[in-house]
Amino acid sequence: EFLDSVARHPFLAERMLLLPGNHDVNIVDSSNPARLDTPISPNKTLRKIRTLSVLNAIQGDRVRVVDHGRRCLGPSLSDVLEPHIPSLIQFADQGRPHRILRAVAKLWASVFPMVLPPEANKGLGVALLNSNADTHFSFTNALGLISTQQVHGLEIAMHEYPGAAWVIALHHHVVEYPQGAHALSERLGTTLINGNWFLRRIRPLSSQSVILHGHRHIDWIGQCGGQLIVSAPSPVMGGTDDRQTYFCIQTLCARGDGQMQLKAPARIVLNGKKELVARSRPECGRSAFHG
Repeated sequence: EFLDSVARHPFLAERMLLLPGNHDVNIVDSSNPARLDTPISPNKTLRKIRTLSVLNAIQGDRVRVVDHGRRCLGPSLSDVLEPHIPSLIQFADQGRPHRILRAVAKLWASVFPMVLPPEANKGLGVALLNSNADTHFSFTNALGLISTQQVHGLEIAMHEYPGAAWVIALHHHVVEYPQGAHALSERLGTTLINGNWFLRRIRPLSSQSVILHGHRHIDWIGQCGGQLIVSAPSPVMGGTDDRQTYFCIQTLCARGDGQMQLKAPARIVLNGKKELVARSRPECGRSAFHG
């Protein structure tokens, strides 16, 4: 349904970039937090195949993967996935052969970061990371982790375009924020496990990059160790049709020396609207009006 909707708006689709979140790849069952998804479960592999399929449909021809052997940007995501598509389809249809489990895990790790290179050395590039820890319990589905391999790939991409500015996008927040939280679960177990290490590793790149993330569902912009961080709020989390909600448009500026600047965000407010609709005949035991 999402792809069908996007297909009707090609002007938007060609400017859209996606990355995986914890609900895309990790098991979650709010009624049974102890629900287990074993490492050899086909469900885990199917979720990764589904996610790769959507990423390929939206941005496969535009983003490139990192060639670690040659220490440069390699082929497009579509080119990397092409030889694997027959076996992925076979596994999705039949649940076998089981050797695909290990092959998909290796393929999944190899395509991140996905890099949209800048049009010129002093342009703007985007690096899409997978920050989801490989968890097997519903209770731990929100854990985040950035692998060493991904950081190496990020460094290779940014070294290839030393004058460019970069958006480093990931799902999880890298640090906890200096504000109150409603529940302990919002402060523990949802941020990157190795967030401090990640910030230290990319500190030499901090002047030319901004980190953009979601996951926490709050509106926050700040710095940590000189690294600019933007947390994207959720326009739908906890929302209802009759309540006001909003999202933000961020404007990024890259100076001639590659320094990244962020202008004041534009806050787009969506007003709630509640309508009463009369039904010709009320359903049994229910009101004749609904919102």
